[in-house]
Amino acid sequence: MGADRRVERIAFIGVGRMGGPMAARLLAAGHVVTVFDPSATAVAALTAKGARGAASAAEAARGSEIVMASLPSPQTVRALASELASVPGIAVFIDLSTSGPAASQSVAATLAPAGIAAVDAPVSGGVKGAAAGTLTLMVSGASEAVARAKPLLDQFGRVVVVGEKPGLGQTLKLANNLMSAASLAIASEAMAMGVKAGLDPAVMIEVLNASSGRNSATQDKIPKHVLNRKFDFGFANALSFKDVRLCLDEAEVLGVPMVVGAAVRQMLSITQQQFGADADCTELVKVLESWAGVQIGAGEEK
Repeated sequence: MGADRRVERIAFIGVGRMGGPMAARLLAAGHVVTVFDPSATAVAALTAKGARGAASAAEAARGSEIVMASLPSPQTVRALASELASVPGIAVFIDLSTSGPAASQSVAATLAPAGIAAVDAPVSGGVKGAAAGTLTLMVSGASEAVARAKPLLDQFGRVVVVGEKPGLGQTLKLANNLMSAASLAIASEAMAMGVKAGLDPAVMIEVLNASSGRNSATQDKIPKHVLNRKFDFGFANALSFKDVRLCLDEAEVLGVPMVVGAAVRQMLSITQQQFGADADCTELVKVLESWAGVQIGAGEEK
């Protein structure tokens, strides 16, 4: 670490598939990192790299001025904020989760009386991006707190500051995730139609990606994770479902109709009901395959 870089004492709460690689990057940059996660295996993977382990979030936060969190739900983020409010010495709380603007605003209100500044910094780019440091971070919060956080967030990828109002970063992340899920849903419908008509799905993908219909599903999810029948993109359908629900909740509060978004939410719900909470987001394709009586990718038609 260069002489102009400040070594921070950081507590990192939630070191699973996304949080683990991000915490590892902070360690590699020379920061002092204490980690907590309900999974002992996840904690052990980081203590082997030089992190300190803690038995609770509060224990991890003691002696740390910066607390980061990568958690699965708004409820867990709110509960963490309540716990941290009684821990002295914390200057900045950075939420890397996709927890939604309502939770972000609640967290900021909970932490403010304790003198803790809240920064929301949801990320996009998946597990590979977390490991490679190529995430996009949508950041909002008070300018002084964001300035303190930015050198750390730079370790994770491209930082885009979207405003000072709590929750703006979360709002942008929800918009992104809605569009990502919608892209997969519509691409699945189009692919099922083409395959049933007799088109080669690989040829369809080649042409779509050279045409105006291309999107993240045709460019990445379907060619790399569906055509080979692995369904291993690495982002759970349950998390996508959660994010789209949060997006539609926020849109309702703002008075913005989301007709297409409601249909996407329903498709994610059906996918979860059919394939369970652990299903990969790309398994939404299987719903369309079942309805259409086709298989998109390797193997014979159903």
